[in-house]
Amino acid sequence: MAISIQYRHNNLPFRYPFTISKGTKTHQPSLLVELNFNGIMGYGEAPAITYYDITVEKMIADIERKKAFIEKFSFTHPDRYWHYLHHLFPANPFLVAALDIAAWDIYGKLKRQPLYQLWNTDMPAAPVTDYTIGIDSIDKMLEKMAGKPWPVYKIKLGTKDDISIMEALRKHSDAVFRVDANAGWTLEEALEILPVLKQLNVELVEQPLAKDNLDGMKVLYEKSPLPIFADESCVGEGDVRMCSGHFHGINIKLTKCSGITPALRMIAEARELGLKIMLGCMNESTVGSAAIVHLAPQADYLDADGPLLLAEDIAGGLNYDFGKVMPSENPGLGINMLSDHW
Repeated sequence: MAISIQYRHNNLPFRYPFTISKGTKTHQPSLLVELNFNGIMGYGEAPAITYYDITVEKMIADIERKKAFIEKFSFTHPDRYWHYLHHLFPANPFLVAALDIAAWDIYGKLKRQPLYQLWNTDMPAAPVTDYTIGIDSIDKMLEKMAGKPWPVYKIKLGTKDDISIMEALRKHSDAVFRVDANAGWTLEEALEILPVLKQLNVELVEQPLAKDNLDGMKVLYEKSPLPIFADESCVGEGDVRMCSGHFHGINIKLTKCSGITPALRMIAEARELGLKIMLGCMNESTVGSAAIVHLAPQADYLDADGPLLLAEDIAGGLNYDFGKVMPSENPGLGINMLSDHW
């Protein structure tokens, strides 16, 4: 049978204004999709990210332009649907990701299993998720940490005061620290900062340099006292092999790589290349975050704190407990949509 689609534009507020080296936002716009396959509903989500130049309006316009093609596909397996969508929307991986997640939700419900069980993985073995502290004044960053006691924090950096920030935060916490510079440093700055971060017991650093600065990353790969993970430098499947020899690991994000289906292939290739794997979020609600969490047992590090950063959510089904995050035992994504969102 064919599929029918509904969608909704959400604009979810953050608990705190969310600042990284690229800018600040107070709300996270995202596209929520619902696929109906013979009465079985599957849900997917894709947040809009300014620096990837994909808006919710663009995703909706693409749906409307090719809605008949989305709906006419005879669904059997998410892999086949993803390949169809990938060719249908070659320039919109965000939209493909939302539809692919919804397709996997349907497939899990058809098989009557949570997704992680379909993949023969053990959820208790999944890594804990970090909690992100966005760039702010030191006092405000300390307030955010005090308001959310957590075993692992991801600290956003990329300012002229990065060392002072990290020294101040470390004085108030023994938690594991990870750092994400969001391409905010030059090579010279990174070579100066990384040894200090090592002394401050930072675990790893994400994307210290501009995404296309591979020569600089080769230097850091050889000289860094800390593991370096690719984020902006590893968008999709074609980037994984390039990261070998330039990074120690990659951050796979479902929205930018275009969904669960390619993420599974990226995980397999990264393992073959000896790269560590982080699964990351882009401030998704519980819908998109559940897809990340089901993949978590296949990763070394987890960044799935999107629902914790939002002031309101659109679904339930994830349980966060001091870093440990567990999905429900319900089939598919295991989520339940809140009634006022459809």
